[in-house]
Amino acid sequence: MNIHEEYHTWRSPSIGKDFEMLVFGHAGRPVILFPTSKGAYYQNKDMGMIDAVGWFLRNGLIKIYCPDSVDALSWYAKDIPPARRAYNHSRYDNLIAEELIPRAINETGFTRVAMAGCSFGGYHAVNASFRHPHLISYCFSMSGAFDVKQFMDGYYDDNVYYNNPVDFIPGDNDPEIWQMGIVLGTSDQDICKADNERLSDILRQKNVEHWLDVRPDASHDWPVWREMFPHYLSLMK
Repeated sequence: MNIHEEYHTWRSPSIGKDFEMLVFGHAGRPVILFPTSKGAYYQNKDMGMIDAVGWFLRNGLIKIYCPDSVDALSWYAKDIPPARRAYNHSRYDNLIAEELIPRAINETGFTRVAMAGCSFGGYHAVNASFRHPHLISYCFSMSGAFDVKQFMDGYYDDNVYYNNPVDFIPGDNDPEIWQMGIVLGTSDQDICKADNERLSDILRQKNVEHWLDVRPDASHDWPVWREMFPHYLSLMK
């Protein structure tokens, strides 16, 4: 049985430009899977992440939404002022919360979505999950990095603060945070291992239940992420 695949594009009012997305599966719990740094909407398919969870998709257990990124217009856009970089990401967050999540909920009949992503996609998963916990059931970050101040050339404002998990999560007491299933996946040779340990410490200090999964003999790369993703999906109840 082939995995059902759909391509969608629309004019996004949040970012004021056309936006692209691939959707995989015919039914099941909605999962939003972000690409890595400056990655496109087809990246996770090309890198084998969809095939890695083919059993879940073919059996109607999940439906995966793969949105495009705007990283090249936001955090990674060194050619524009840092204030604009942060603002552009805040527009992307609006797109996810006001356009994509409602669509996924409407199409699947579930009341909440799961978030997932690898590398900088892990940042997107964590940031969106903790900004909108009332809409999120699970958050699966694989080798994420969570401090965007590295992109800001010393600039700081509310758009940076509210999109920087290591800054806003310590003071966020939304009760929905304690209801999410959270996994921070990393590995012993991961360049982002320290980022995951830091975020895990923040969550532990807040008594937010989560799993810091440190894989042995693995680095910051797709093979370990293809192993992590189906494992984490199997944890959903």
